[in-house]
Amino acid sequence: MPRNRILALAALYLALLVVPLGAYVRLSDAGLGCPDWPGCYGKLVGVPEHPVEQAAAVQAFPDRPVEPAKAWKEMIHRYAAGTLGLLVFALAGLAWRRQPAVSAGLVGIIVFQALLGMWTVTLLLKPVIVSGHLLGGMTVIALLTLLAMPDRQPSARRAGPAGALLLARLALVVVVIQIALGGWLTSNYAALACRDFPTCQGDWVPDMNFGQAFTLVRELGHTGDGGLLSMSALTAIHWAHRLGALLVLLTVGALALRLAAPCWRNWAFALAATLALQLGLGIVNVLTSLPLALAVAHNFGAALLLLHVVAVNKRLGEGRRATLVV
Repeated sequence: MPRNRILALAALYLALLVVPLGAYVRLSDAGLGCPDWPGCYGKLVGVPEHPVEQAAAVQAFPDRPVEPAKAWKEMIHRYAAGTLGLLVFALAGLAWRRQPAVSAGLVGIIVFQALLGMWTVTLLLKPVIVSGHLLGGMTVIALLTLLAMPDRQPSARRAGPAGALLLARLALVVVVIQIALGGWLTSNYAALACRDFPTCQGDWVPDMNFGQAFTLVRELGHTGDGGLLSMSALTAIHWAHRLGALLVLLTVGALALRLAAPCWRNWAFALAATLALQLGLGIVNVLTSLPLALAVAHNFGAALLLLHVVAVNKRLGEGRRATLVV
């Protein structure tokens, strides 16, 4: 196996750990476990645990009490993300000749991710920054998937069923939009705005305020003009994510059905399985009031679904190019 593919697989597996680890940090209320960046209370290695260190930390950050447990969660995530960054830079150097566009995109996203990680702390969890950080992580997974998949020889490429490539492109767009909606939901803590399913607050169309819900530039928990974010706004965010889930079901489900043909059945099964897992986790999270383990698993499921949709797009694209050459 070529070195660049080994490195790509290692980076992809690590990215699949880093993204849900970030969700765990956020959902366990440890996103501001360290008040500074890239260190933690001024320490690049470890967190203040000794009484002398904690006293110095309190003096340096008097408005931020030292909580070692939360600080360790945040720093472990930073160490993992930093390691991923180093792997990506090394991979980009090896894969530059074969896939320059993907390599350049990866390096750019990793640099931007570091900035978003810093802004998440310095700007105090602004929803648009936190959501962008999640989207950046998912983009890294998508690009690493492209680099980790071996290119098939022209003789081994197979054209997909009629209309499958167009459907795969549509499914990719819908999945990305849904991930963005999921990031917006979690960054605004709107996951429990609806505690029943399939209705929301006992109604199919509850009271919602989309204007407040999707104002991007604002502080956490506040409207654009500084007022408190209303329950109807949180409901709108949750309801929009449910609508997105329905669109994902229709598009990815249709793609899986379209691929239920010879040479493509394994892909159809993989798509159907990850889709069912992700939808099931979403429903159970609502009905069980968002237990931490299931919430993190839902984030991981989104990454797996994106990975499979990207992979199917790549394989179908190869098949179409082989057909055009013939």
